[in-house]
Amino acid sequence: MACPIKVVASIFLLCFLLNGEKACGATATVTSADAMERWGYIQVRPKAHLFWWFYKSPQRVSSPAKPWPTVLWLQGGPGGSGVGGGNFMGIGPLDANLKPRNSTWLQKADLIFVDLPVGVGYSYAEDPSLLARTDSEVVADATELLKVLTIEIPTLQTSPLYLVGESYGGKLASMIGVSMARAIHAGTLKLSLGGVVLGDSWISPGDFALSYAQVLHGVSRLDGNIITPANKIAATVNEEIAAGQFAKAYTTWVKLVDLIDSKSSSVNWENILLDATITTQSGRKTIGDIMNGVIRKKLKIIPKDVVWQAASLPVNNALDNVFMKPAINEVEELLEYGVDVTIYNGQLDLICSTMGVEAWVNKLKWDGLKNFLSLPRQEMLVCDSAMHCSPSINGFHKSYKNLHFYWILGSGHRVPVDQPDTALMMIGQITHS
Repeated sequence: MACPIKVVASIFLLCFLLNGEKACGATATVTSADAMERWGYIQVRPKAHLFWWFYKSPQRVSSPAKPWPTVLWLQGGPGGSGVGGGNFMGIGPLDANLKPRNSTWLQKADLIFVDLPVGVGYSYAEDPSLLARTDSEVVADATELLKVLTIEIPTLQTSPLYLVGESYGGKLASMIGVSMARAIHAGTLKLSLGGVVLGDSWISPGDFALSYAQVLHGVSRLDGNIITPANKIAATVNEEIAAGQFAKAYTTWVKLVDLIDSKSSSVNWENILLDATITTQSGRKTIGDIMNGVIRKKLKIIPKDVVWQAASLPVNNALDNVFMKPAINEVEELLEYGVDVTIYNGQLDLICSTMGVEAWVNKLKWDGLKNFLSLPRQEMLVCDSAMHCSPSINGFHKSYKNLHFYWILGSGHRVPVDQPDTALMMIGQITHS
């Protein structure tokens, strides 16, 4: 991580902060000496700055017939840091202890991590009033980011871009994907959208709410006499969502969460086999020190008053009024555009349960749905060679036309963390690399 770097300031028309001092330009960009990494700030609105970090794959082999793919990772929350969580605690080349990760997705694609929305991680707003308050504002910021990244990262002009979102990041990925598809069709965005990947994604809060009691009762974590009162609250959540009362639905959903917490002895919402006090992620205690220490020192361009945090409560709170708004329509639009849509879900997830995902998939108004649902699932086996595969089934997979679904066994909410080898095989299949 201590490799020499050179700072390249790309001068445009707006302003950015470089080492805490004002300078003229829309971007501050840094390229590593070996040109395998590139990162910087882009001012997407006046006084609103997004941070991004690009890694070029050492396995990169590209040709006109088969261009090498790029994955843009979008973290959940809303308010989680993709640069920290998705990168060092997920799929990046180094783990939270800055040791090489054997399962890095860099083996299958170039990687871009972004701290989105503005105010998350290293991204910042010079005025708190500039934090996004709707998903549409976040999507507009992301679209501005992508327009500049096609200049900052020249390979993006020929590389198929895959938007991969986890949790709330999946909801954003579906919306950003629609924005990209429209812009590409209109000729205002020079990118190739390879696909949109929805990992344990917050697409339909109402369907998830209706699944919680059944999922937990099925694994003996919730008493049967709690199903009726829990489903009653979940039904109210759905009524409020249908009426467009998303803030009210959020308040009701919190009541449902509190009920389940108290009656399940605090189940872990990311893994139904664990208690809330147990996490499956390593490095949680040290990641803040690393991001505000050695990583910050390497990056060189982080403003002095910006302190990296794993999650931003102000950003999360700013989006309270749209948190419960579903994104099923966006998934339908992507399918109708012909964009590849891949869904993957961890078997043990609760917050975005597989039961809830299957419920919203069944609601899709897409002409290929009936055929998709009628197909049998295929077993997934992780193989390290043509002759040696895992002795146990790692998951299941089903595809029809441009809709794909992966059921990942033994995983909770964060598939790349809980089942890294399966996730690596999966992303290779998705990106055809």
